[in-house]
Amino acid sequence: MSKQGEQWHREINIVINKMKTEIDEIKAKHRAILQKHLDEIKQIQSLIKETLQTIRKIEKSTEVSPTIEYSSKIREFSKLPPKIQVSLPTFIPKPIDREKLYNLFGQITPLSTATEENVLSLYQSNTSVREFQDEPQIVATMQTGYKTVYNVTCLNEDKIWTSGQTNDIKCFNINCSLLQTIKIKSENAPNDITVDSDGNLLYCDWPERTVNIVKNGQTEVLIKLQGWKPINLCFTSTGDLLVTMYSVDGTQSKVVRYSGYTEKQTIQFDDKGTPLYSGNEKIKYITENRNHDICVADWAAGAVVVVNQDGKLRWRYTGHPSATKNKPFVPRGITTDSQSRILTADGDNHCIHILDQNGQFLRYIDNCDLKNPNGLCVDNNDNLFVCEFFKGNVKKVKYLK
Repeated sequence: MSKQGEQWHREINIVINKMKTEIDEIKAKHRAILQKHLDEIKQIQSLIKETLQTIRKIEKSTEVSPTIEYSSKIREFSKLPPKIQVSLPTFIPKPIDREKLYNLFGQITPLSTATEENVLSLYQSNTSVREFQDEPQIVATMQTGYKTVYNVTCLNEDKIWTSGQTNDIKCFNINCSLLQTIKIKSENAPNDITVDSDGNLLYCDWPERTVNIVKNGQTEVLIKLQGWKPINLCFTSTGDLLVTMYSVDGTQSKVVRYSGYTEKQTIQFDDKGTPLYSGNEKIKYITENRNHDICVADWAAGAVVVVNQDGKLRWRYTGHPSATKNKPFVPRGITTDSQSRILTADGDNHCIHILDQNGQFLRYIDNCDLKNPNGLCVDNNDNLFVCEFFKGNVKKVKYLK
């Protein structure tokens, strides 16, 4: 908390110094304007003095011709330099909202006690530092039965949900056994799948423009979009639902946050009004990092786009130079682990990129014979599940010690 305070003081000092610099620049401009005006007045004053001297000579002269030839310059001198109206800069302090500052500064989690139960939390915190293995290794390979497998999401450490090119959503255990199959009534293949904190399955049905939930074997429509189609989705640590979507004309894309399945926030443009995401119908997998950043793998833009929880752009990642990765970086699936690292699938280069929370490249996972990796997810033990798009497999990869 003290470090956060020190950082705030530094940022405030930076803002104050920037404003002081702006004031100095304004003073310099003001001084230059006044100096120019003064120079013009002095020039006229000098001409008037010269004219007065000429008139005095004529008065003292006994010759008639200088008087006759003299031309009055009163009209010329009556044209004075225009008056300069300078509006001096004024600092207008804004009222300090202590409550807003308190919320922006951070939050203190309350002290809580609870009896220990043998229940898994999807958002359980893990603060221990875990380092990379020297060589990631495949723990299991699941044959899903799909010709092309799109998505995978972890139900818990023992079960995963998968979806592919059909209207079937399948649940497998860690022994690669098929446990359950859910058929989508619309017969459309789901764009993406996820699970909520209660273990209920959600999926996007883009032709129907709906986000649906499967609860107790029954499917319900949670969200019905107008003018937009959902592409990908994920849950946040606070239980909000994030959905990437595109306009029906395929020209715009955005992220919408739902709280209690009511629209709460729209993320579409940066501070300059420029679209954050490419405007098209292409996939845009989404995940939330542990620092509450919202991470989108923008397939068509060839970039991972990361904004903070307020929707302000933090950074973009467009790939890492490599002598062995020759094809353009086209991110597909995206997920995060307990260390706030971001993992994204580079399908055309058959590897996974791992970044830190600030967008710095850390390493590849490129030794596990991954073919066209697509959808990704990480379980609470930091095991990575990777969809091999054209092979129809899901591989479980261990990459941390």
